[in-house]
Amino acid sequence: MPRMTGKRAMIEQLMADGVRRVFGNPGTTEQGFMDALRDYPQMEFMLALHEGVAVCMADAYARVTRGPAFVEVHIAPGLGNSLGMLHNAAVGKTPLVVYAGQSPGATLLQEPHLSGPLVDMARPVCKWAAQIHHAHDVPRALRRAFKVAMEPPQGPVFLSLPMDTLDEEADVDIEPTTHTRWRGRVDPAGMAEVAALLLGAERPMLMVGDGIALADAQPEVVALAETAGLPVFECYASEFTMPASHPLNQGALNFVTPGPLRATLEGCDLLLVVGAPMFQLIFPEVQSPVPASTKIVQIDINPWEIGKNVNADLAFLADPKAALAELVDQVRRKRTPQQARVATARAEKIGERTKAARARYWEQAKKSWDATPISAPRLMHEIRHALPDDALVFAEAITNSAHLTQALMPDEPGRLVRVRGGGIGPGLPGSLGAQLARPDRKVVGICSDGAAMYSISALWTAAHHRIPVTYVMLNNAAYRILKLNMVEYLGKAARGRGFTAMDLTDPELRFDRMAESMGVPGFRVDKPDDLAPILKKALDLGGPSLVDVVMESPVPIP
Repeated sequence: MPRMTGKRAMIEQLMADGVRRVFGNPGTTEQGFMDALRDYPQMEFMLALHEGVAVCMADAYARVTRGPAFVEVHIAPGLGNSLGMLHNAAVGKTPLVVYAGQSPGATLLQEPHLSGPLVDMARPVCKWAAQIHHAHDVPRALRRAFKVAMEPPQGPVFLSLPMDTLDEEADVDIEPTTHTRWRGRVDPAGMAEVAALLLGAERPMLMVGDGIALADAQPEVVALAETAGLPVFECYASEFTMPASHPLNQGALNFVTPGPLRATLEGCDLLLVVGAPMFQLIFPEVQSPVPASTKIVQIDINPWEIGKNVNADLAFLADPKAALAELVDQVRRKRTPQQARVATARAEKIGERTKAARARYWEQAKKSWDATPISAPRLMHEIRHALPDDALVFAEAITNSAHLTQALMPDEPGRLVRVRGGGIGPGLPGSLGAQLARPDRKVVGICSDGAAMYSISALWTAAHHRIPVTYVMLNNAAYRILKLNMVEYLGKAARGRGFTAMDLTDPELRFDRMAESMGVPGFRVDKPDDLAPILKKALDLGGPSLVDVVMESPVPIP
């Protein structure tokens, strides 16, 4: 085994695992690692000016590349800065390996300035967290970290590496990490039970989440929906689950309160949930939102989510792709001609309702098409027609997400990736991570104004590293999601109440000027007819750019 310092062993292990980018913000306890990087020009350090920005960049990079990303943060305060975005990675199941430098182990008892209980801080939002005390363990710890991060349920892991651990010399073993192969066959007898339930149901429904994208099971979702005549709802899905234009695709569920979910499930006699939690409501109630008469089948690769909040009648720990493929085969083989006709008729009725609902949406949108401030449907329409054919949209659209999906209608993976986890701020830096992951495609970041202020320094990183993202800022001068949630909370009592600390005015946020101050060309649009030419101008620039759009911000009061 070769003998080397812990810091060199660390980089050699990263190289062996194919890591070529480190996302981070350096500090004094990481200076040994940062100095050693100078001997590895093939390893690029992506400099963020805040640890949360670094985590968001890495999160999107990992999601788009489908591999783990490596992040460096600075000791206790820096790790603290990153925790909000690590929460998103934990909830969203993104494979990250996060490293923080620690004060030298030999003097930790003295509680050096900036030191802290790093492992204890990271543990609540990480799958595994550890402090490594010996140089010979550094490669082994990294291999374990990468393996754990990639195993379902995927998620972030954390390593605390004291300075003297990295300066110490030791005999080390460097070899690529062996990742667990989790794809597998499914129990045919179990899927036969599910098939029988589907064929006997009068109003079955299918709910899918990001477990579908992880398993590349989108074709199987479409096949099952068409074969069994199922409406498909997205349940906390941030990635592609099935073509958005498909007549059986009913879009995303409202997961603020149980009311809309309960209304959706009314009359449902069989609910099939695949690759999605049941349910993560913002304001849950003690009682389940699923009707007592509804039979539930849950299939997931994540055992923690199965039956966690709502008990399932049948539950399967399985690869969603294999399970759905077997289920489609079972349904096709077992159905009678009459059952096939029933499924076809049900699918046709669902398709008719979907077509009518989409027509009503655009009919309503046309009423404010030329309005000032600019309406969300008009903006999203103009974005759609300005985009290159192969563009990737990374979106933190929040209350405008449905408008974006209606306009974009993504029908293939990699067209639209949405932020996930719930903590706001990933839009600006996440778009950078997505662009780094796909340098062959134009990435357009759709960002909300309030959320963008959490990570505004990402604009400097875009300019510094010349990352050619084009941002479209949804500037409605408000925390609109909070206003909508307040109305949901108050109901009719919201009439005449107003909102406290939810308007982003006095002074106004001018993102075009902020972008210019950090080296990113900025444009301001406040008239709908100017959208198309300015979007095109921004998209045609060779580097990063930003279009600040003054938008409407209606909040309906019951």
